Amino acid sequence: MSIVIMVGQLLLGLSILVILHEFGHFIAARAFGIKVEKFYLFFDAWGISLFKFNYKGVEYGIGWLPLGGYVKIAGMIDESMDTEQLAGPPQPWEFRSKPAWQRLIVMLGGVTVNMILGVLIFWVLALKYGETYIPNDSLKYGIAPGKIGQKIGLQLGDKITAINGKHIQYFDELISSKVLLGNTVLTVQRGDKNLSITVPGTILNDLSDYGIGEFVKPRVKFALDSVSPNSGAQKAGLIRGDSILAINGTKMMFFDQVQSLLLNNKGKKIQLTIDHKNVIRQQDAQISNDGTLGFVPKVNLKEDTITFGLFASLPVGATKAWGTFSDQSKALSKIFTGQVKARKAISSPIGIAVMFGSHIDWIRFWNLVGLLSMVLALMNLLPIPALDGGHAVFLIIEMIKGKPLSDKFLERAQIVGFVILISLMVFAFGNDIVKQIMKK
Repeated sequence: MSIVIMVGQLLLGLSILVILHEFGHFIAARAFGIKVEKFYLFFDAWGISLFKFNYKGVEYGIGWLPLGGYVKIAGMIDESMDTEQLAGPPQPWEFRSKPAWQRLIVMLGGVTVNMILGVLIFWVLALKYGETYIPNDSLKYGIAPGKIGQKIGLQLGDKITAINGKHIQYFDELISSKVLLGNTVLTVQRGDKNLSITVPGTILNDLSDYGIGEFVKPRVKFALDSVSPNSGAQKAGLIRGDSILAINGTKMMFFDQVQSLLLNNKGKKIQLTIDHKNVIRQQDAQISNDGTLGFVPKVNLKEDTITFGLFASLPVGATKAWGTFSDQSKALSKIFTGQVKARKAISSPIGIAVMFGSHIDWIRFWNLVGLLSMVLALMNLLPIPALDGGHAVFLIIEMIKGKPLSDKFLERAQIVGFVILISLMVFAFGNDIVKQIMKK
């Protein structure tokens, strides 16, 4: 069932993004009187479609290959590689008959809609839910670094007070792009000393391997909030409100201590010392093979929620959307400069499905759709033939030269673009498959 939920969320998210992206091209083409022949969600490779119908001269349908979608615009060399129509004289309703500036707007229509969608999603999320933060000065016990945090020199109980010399107001800043893109200096209070610790530019490689949870977390005390059915915790008689005081005689004060000890005793039996309604008792419990007991912790951690009105939430959403676009651009530049390995950063739909998760959380779903909308806009702006950015570059060259590039050149460029995109797709799928195998 969890796989069905993952795939369902992936298909829903991609369908929203693809339909709206292609609608951007569609509406721009129609606005300039250009004929659109097809509008497809997913690809109808070899002419095979799952569903189709004709309306006002346009064939709408759903293809069987869920790797995107397309609109077929008359008089344009595109994914279909249909050059027969180009053999005849240009018609007034064809793409090639229109001024270069109109064709450029048509090619950038999809990217524009993706950017608007990203802003809209983050705007609505800010309006409905506000922004919730953990005040940094509320972390009485400092941080609990994971594998990545320990690797750069952070220790249990450290208090991080500044990023590049600027005071930290919220803990959430530590797990934001200003830190996680690397080349950042953290000011750390350790006891009565102040230290400087540098976050390397290659940290994204480690984040890909271990996840953001292995950077830093607040160090907190906890009690049990809920217990999973048939888990080791339930079989040991633990209930909501219980506190774990010790494991195998070792005193436990913080949640990170419990997590660490459980992971070090995967599949083993342990003895718990439990505070059950102010009654102290010992109880044996079985740890699962993945190092968990099966409970959700309730932590006493202060949070501040900032709410926004209809108009105040718009710049918040726009800032978040642009920040996402900017962060992805910086991450892409790190791949090109070699600071981040491509196999660590590039994901296929398999990796995206894992990001959506195995249970439905609509806040996470829409946040991810907003992020992917901005990523799709960025990727389509890359100057690769067959992508919107490649077409846009050729049109800009045409506007500078004063005459269009030859059809033969555009055909060959489209083929080169296809080869590049297919190679990237094969690499991304293979990369994600290997990642999933390595996890097992």
